[in-house]
Amino acid sequence: MELTQLKYFLEVARTEHVTQSAKNLCIVQPALTQAIHKLEDELGVALFKTSGRNIKLTESGKFFYEKMLPLYANMMELPEQLRATANKQNNNVKLNVLAASTLITNAVIEYKQNNSDINVDLIQNEETNIFDICVRTYATYKPELDNTNSDKTFVHSEKIFLAVPNTAQYKKLSSISLLDLKDEKFIRLYGSKQYRKICNELCDRIGFHANVTFESDNATAIKEAVAAGIGVGFWPKLSWGKMDHKKIKLLEITDTEFKRDIVVSLRRNKQDNSKTEQFYNFLTKYIQQKQTRKRK
Repeated sequence: MELTQLKYFLEVARTEHVTQSAKNLCIVQPALTQAIHKLEDELGVALFKTSGRNIKLTESGKFFYEKMLPLYANMMELPEQLRATANKQNNNVKLNVLAASTLITNAVIEYKQNNSDINVDLIQNEETNIFDICVRTYATYKPELDNTNSDKTFVHSEKIFLAVPNTAQYKKLSSISLLDLKDEKFIRLYGSKQYRKICNELCDRIGFHANVTFESDNATAIKEAVAAGIGVGFWPKLSWGKMDHKKIKLLEITDTEFKRDIVVSLRRNKQDNSKTEQFYNFLTKYIQQKQTRKRK
């Protein structure tokens, strides 16, 4: 059976008048009659019977009409439903945030203010490759390290400072060597595997082992602990924000290039990736602009 045959049958069954149906369908009557006969031959049953000058549905025709009418209606709705589904998928961005979560969350909030139709689905899963955009971090990014099969990649280097209490010991300093802090207590962010690994790698480069005495799962808590003189800690200025606490100073680390690369990857997973790419472009520009403001 062809879809056109079903369309013709339903129209003739509705009007029970071949001439009127042909006019409604904008086709010639012989073509309509031929299509109905072909459908009956394929089904092996008569769908219509002659009743005077008109036609009527047979019992088989009535059964077929009742079953086919809702099916055909559903089929006619499918294209619109498919377009709606595709549009919904396009408006949904799956964002896997494995680094710089505060920075990225603030970017999402700002973007949503002017793009309320976009739904950003935030996830945090190091094991998954199911995402539209992923934010990762490396000590030094190399393309071969990326196993996400990304279509587009943005890399931004972020300097890592040492946050110290603004006491007499550090007050006049603008930079420091970690090797001078072997007896200092360090405060570390708990739970951030990638960031912790990077800090460990950077320390290993210069043969320094941090004496970690306190861990927190909150950057603000680390800031308050440093201000209270509990210890010192590594502070990625762009991701965690500026140091607005008068009791804290940020010192540049001189032993090696203390930095990390923030990597934003894009995957084109949909038929229409325009909204995802629009958000990706905003996100990368947002990071660049934040860095420019920090320098000023």
